[in-house]
Amino acid sequence: MATNNLTVSPLHILILFFSIYLSSYSLIEASHGGFSINLIHRDSSLSPFYNHSESPSQRMQNAFHRSITRVNRFKQPKLSPATVRSVLIPNEESGEYLMKLLVGTPPSQVLAIADTGSDLIWTQCKPCAHCYKQKRPLFDPKNSSTYRNLPCKSKPCKYLESRFCSRKGNLCEYWYTYGDGSMTKGNVAADTFTLASTNGRSVALPKMVFGCSHYSHGSFGEQETGVVGLGRGSLSLISQLGSLADGKFSYCLVPMSKENASSTLSFGRRAVVSGKGVVSTPLVWGEDESFYYLTLEGFSVGDKKLTYSKYPSAKSGKTKESGNIIIDSGTTLTFLPEELFNELESAVKDEIDLEPVPDPHKDLKLCFRTRTDIKVPTITAHFTGADVQLKAVNTFVRIADDVVCLAMLPSQFSIFGNLAQINFLVGYDIIYRKVSFMPTDCTKH
Repeated sequence: MATNNLTVSPLHILILFFSIYLSSYSLIEASHGGFSINLIHRDSSLSPFYNHSESPSQRMQNAFHRSITRVNRFKQPKLSPATVRSVLIPNEESGEYLMKLLVGTPPSQVLAIADTGSDLIWTQCKPCAHCYKQKRPLFDPKNSSTYRNLPCKSKPCKYLESRFCSRKGNLCEYWYTYGDGSMTKGNVAADTFTLASTNGRSVALPKMVFGCSHYSHGSFGEQETGVVGLGRGSLSLISQLGSLADGKFSYCLVPMSKENASSTLSFGRRAVVSGKGVVSTPLVWGEDESFYYLTLEGFSVGDKKLTYSKYPSAKSGKTKESGNIIIDSGTTLTFLPEELFNELESAVKDEIDLEPVPDPHKDLKLCFRTRTDIKVPTITAHFTGADVQLKAVNTFVRIADDVVCLAMLPSQFSIFGNLAQINFLVGYDIIYRKVSFMPTDCTKH
């Protein structure tokens, strides 16, 4: 009888058992108490996009350009019915935050854009003969023991608007197109995702559905390997987490000046926003299920209240009673209807005892020349049922050594951007349809 020379020591068995125990315990712990992961701003020193030669004002200016490009793409007409249009603008024009995750067994690291404006999770996969250049190793499905291609009759396949069946094996394939013409195409698959929790434990998520991209082109960056959609569609990370998230997620964004600090993204019970100073506003289901719509009723500048009662839709521009603005972590600036912006700009001018100057970069509308911090008026955003009092870090930015500007612009497409959300714990409850805000020092959260 042939014998096997491989011997397994009790120590190896103990290590294997302990590893399985830790993974299982982490998932159980996450399901009961929720969990948090780090978000990396693309311009922080922790990001592979970080450019040491750029000044803080240059990084801010680049973020404005991405922001303006992003909102301009929102306003473009829809593509043909055969394509799915997302709002993500990749590479230099991409979302502002990145997240790390591991895919497969054994795990392969993915650095993806975290995007609240899209749903699909995808990464580039081998073979990828017609793909954008990627510095990190491509995910190889053949090396993962837990990878599975999904059939055309599967429920996740039916969630996709743009899908088709492969000629071989009747497998589900997808085609996903972004607003600037960039696209990804590949297999709809399932595999184990592993997220690194901020408490030091890893959370393994089996059978997560994602796009395994074998064909892509466009303005994607070499450092990023895909996208994690955080919208409210059926295939987004939030929806797929199920009971682990229980329809809840939150984030706390640190100021861009804190280059060595990470922001946090939390799920489930860890995402509940409660305590002194919390205000909540209804979450409105709007024209696109990828977006999170709120109803903005106006602003206050000091004691002067600016009411905007026409409620144009954030997407179509048509008059609506609710859901007139999108809250988005991937857009830096806040964009407002022109009429409301003009009133706000005039009220802010009246409160600041400085002569306005043009933006040297010709991006922003209201700027002042000063080398010191200016005393800015209290600006409050009035959402239905929630008054969100903004601080200077939310409303003004230094774009040169001697110039500060209001971080808002007029647009047909209304967006409450991430600068306005800095140092707030922002919680989304999809089940009870509300968004909550609580002033927080996010460097300590």
